[in-house]
Amino acid sequence: MTDVRLGAWASLGEPRTAAALEASGLDWVVLDMQHGHFDDRAVRDTLALRRERRVPLLVRVRANDPAAIGRVLDAGADGVIVPLVDTAEDAESAVAAATYPPRGTRSWGPLAGLERTDGPDGRPPRPFVAVMVETAEGLDAVGDIAAVDGVDMVFVGPFDLSLRLGTTVDALLADTAPDAPLPRILAACRDAGVLAGAFGPGVDRTSALAALGFTRVVLALDTDLLAGGGALAAAVRQRLA
Repeated sequence: MTDVRLGAWASLGEPRTAAALEASGLDWVVLDMQHGHFDDRAVRDTLALRRERRVPLLVRVRANDPAAIGRVLDAGADGVIVPLVDTAEDAESAVAAATYPPRGTRSWGPLAGLERTDGPDGRPPRPFVAVMVETAEGLDAVGDIAAVDGVDMVFVGPFDLSLRLGTTVDALLADTAPDAPLPRILAACRDAGVLAGAFGPGVDRTSALAALGFTRVVLALDTDLLAGGGALAAAVRQRLA
């Protein structure tokens, strides 16, 4: 379990708060455009505040859309998390949208001042591509999805997956049979040599996912980390009592 890297999930859409998460002590950060308050401007403003790349900063885009994927990468994101990937063809579409020719179809056109040229031969590095498996269809095709060249991580949305399977998140986590959904996803990732990631959050669910074998797990939302300030206040009040 030593390779488990814990992530922070930014949903508030506030650039300075999101940028500060890079220094929070967690290992990676996600800006959420699908269900969070991040729009195009908030993503660009957050990325413009970066002075150095302390940890990977990914963006969950709204949909598996080439224009949306290309735009957040142009703005300086280190990679994308693409929701609702149900087939190998969906995964291939996501990889192609994130990758320049000849491998992909991404158009070159980074925003001024944010382009990266620290890849091989002075070209931009290949971005990190995570695809979300969160439906019964995606689960059935997870072996083919994970095997798509250019997929770096299969990321599980346990809330949506449990809804689609007619169960609960806790029941999903508790089912450790070899043919259960989460072990099936982990096996597909191992066979393909890609990372297995998941959305916790919280100590109990994050620990359970890590114990199963997921090595990239979201521990906390930005709202959780802000709420943690209340614990500091409680500690001070207890000392002063």
